[in-house]
Amino acid sequence: MKLATYQDGSRDGQLIVVSRDLTQAHYASHIANRLQQVLDDWNYLSAQLQDLSDTLNFGKARHAFAFDPRQCMAPLPRAYQRLGCAAYPSHLELLQQANTEAGEAGVQTGLVQLGGDCLAGPHDAIECTDAALGMDFSAGMAVVSADLAMGSTAEQALDAVRLVMLVNRVLQRGAHGGTERATAFSPVALTPDELGVAWARGRVHLPLQCTLNARSFGQCDAGADMPLHFGDLLSAACQSRALRAGTILECAPVSNTPQQRKGQAIWPQGFASLAEKRAMEARKDGQSESAYLQPLDCVRVEMKQADGASLFGAIELALVAPPPPARPSRASTAAQTA
Repeated sequence: MKLATYQDGSRDGQLIVVSRDLTQAHYASHIANRLQQVLDDWNYLSAQLQDLSDTLNFGKARHAFAFDPRQCMAPLPRAYQRLGCAAYPSHLELLQQANTEAGEAGVQTGLVQLGGDCLAGPHDAIECTDAALGMDFSAGMAVVSADLAMGSTAEQALDAVRLVMLVNRVLQRGAHGGTERATAFSPVALTPDELGVAWARGRVHLPLQCTLNARSFGQCDAGADMPLHFGDLLSAACQSRALRAGTILECAPVSNTPQQRKGQAIWPQGFASLAEKRAMEARKDGQSESAYLQPLDCVRVEMKQADGASLFGAIELALVAPPPPARPSRASTAAQTA
């Protein structure tokens, strides 16, 4: 089934069930108001949501309405626990070399704790406060887990994966090697069975499509070069403590191992972050040509099935300049003068 969170004026939004083709939706308020409620009581509530999903997909839901991804918040607008991992060796190797040559800080390689209090929706605008800070994007995959006891095995952790999402992190590369500015998620989170054969060995074996200002930027396979699967990573995270339902684990950016052609490394799949492309340019030509993100730039991230149908909906992040400071009114100016 596919689940999303609609804006309703609250911090946590309203849970909806979305049809497989992303055209129809139905409020799930008679079952649960928030996605976190479902994760907390999955065995009982997920079966009811599955019934609603089946009814919706068969076109028999009485109160269905047209699904609008622009009304979506992040599936989990607030997460109790959020972890990140640079899970692709090609990304680590490329950026470590570039950072060493530039005398900058190294890339974080292990699991890192990330903020979970304010997660962006798929169409939220992101303020670019200072383009000189090097605004970058980092697109990848994320899973949401059930409760995991301390010391859970990789197999147990993989069984605890409840939902899969797309993620796109906006980073300031000029601030201590990569400070998180904002993180957005796909309109829809789906259960792994919705991926069919693409969900294999704890990985998503499909291309992650990234475009920058409507131009193709990358088509990296999300599963091909990921040595540790999501179960391995979740198991590593709970070796010293338990994880609670609703934990988000992100692996971004997706990165593929370069191919060798005439003794030179090439990246035919492209990239899922600007930092990687800039590092490739520096390795090849001695300097980076691609600019970091600027106001009015738009990054689109999407994953499609073999028939071209979108699985999660698209993340479309537009960077905007911050609004100018408000001018004081004449009355306040006069009062201050007095």
